[in-house]
Amino acid sequence: MSALEKSMHLGRLPSRPPLPGNGGNQSGAKMRMGPGRKRDFSPVSWSQYFESMEDVEIQNETGKDSFRVYKSGSEGPVLLLLHGGGHSALSWAVFTAAIISRVQCRIVALDLRGHGETKVKNSEDLSAETMAKDIGNVVEAMYGDLPPPIMLIGHSMGGAIAVHTAASNLVPSLLGLCVIDVVEGTAMDALNSMQNFLRGRPKTFKSLENAIEWSVKSGQIRNLESARVSMVGQVKECEGITSPEGSKSVVEGIIEEDEDDEEGSESVNKRKKEDDMETKKDHPYTWRIELAKTEKYWDGWFRGLSNLFLSCTIPKLLLLAGKFQMQVLPQCGHAVHEDAPDKVAEAVATFLIRNRFAEPIGGFQCVFPGC
Repeated sequence: MSALEKSMHLGRLPSRPPLPGNGGNQSGAKMRMGPGRKRDFSPVSWSQYFESMEDVEIQNETGKDSFRVYKSGSEGPVLLLLHGGGHSALSWAVFTAAIISRVQCRIVALDLRGHGETKVKNSEDLSAETMAKDIGNVVEAMYGDLPPPIMLIGHSMGGAIAVHTAASNLVPSLLGLCVIDVVEGTAMDALNSMQNFLRGRPKTFKSLENAIEWSVKSGQIRNLESARVSMVGQVKECEGITSPEGSKSVVEGIIEEDEDDEEGSESVNKRKKEDDMETKKDHPYTWRIELAKTEKYWDGWFRGLSNLFLSCTIPKLLLLAGKFQMQVLPQCGHAVHEDAPDKVAEAVATFLIRNRFAEPIGGFQCVFPGC
């Protein structure tokens, strides 16, 4: 779970050219400013990294579910990208720009249920079984009975869901599987401290800029360019405080007064909830999903993951951050694809070319790793 890992020290990443459509004023350039220059923590639109966005509707017994997807590319295999817990499809934005420039492929980045802009009837059901079925349903809705070759790529929680999806044969045209920074043993060990980590995070932010700044300075996302587009999918405006009238109605709706209070005194409940509302007025953004409430699903995401991963007969790729003994990608934290998007893109592109799943473009030269 990407937001369910303890943050580590800040790292420095190689710069990359600004993307078109931003007048050369990309965050990559901001990060190369000299000492003493203020960094730009303003949010950046998804449209600077993806070509299109759409909502894929799934019909079920209780009505329609709507899954937000971001897309790029028109030829080659589909790379279906699954984000970690608490994140959204926007966490793949910078990676998408990097991989599209290296290999001929199509990108479909999906907001999983309960995350981002996806809207489902039961957003609290984050079981591995349900989310894996979501992947199969989205693929069927997008491509019908003849889907193109698809490679599943998942980070943390998304990596676990990718493995469950592959092991259950829910994507008939699956040609490859890539799991980023999730290993069963390490994930299971980390679960014991996750609630403490979540309690240590800010509950609210004054603005999007404040949220982006926190994510970078705390080490949750070490790449400023990625944080500026990714954090938009992680936080939302606090409900009921966009106008004075809305604020008043929410306050009146949540205050519970004790009938037995002595005259002139306030209940502890009332004071606490008024204080909470005042905090939200000052800090109008909060997390889109309360990860602490998903604890009952954590074990199901990761237990048995190693055997499931090994049982998949398709070509597989495992990418780990430098904090593991196997230091595949050093100088990055848990959000590997955000912290080092170029390195991850090179690894994935090399994997695709080595297995003859896709053709290189733009003069990309891959170096095949030794055994």
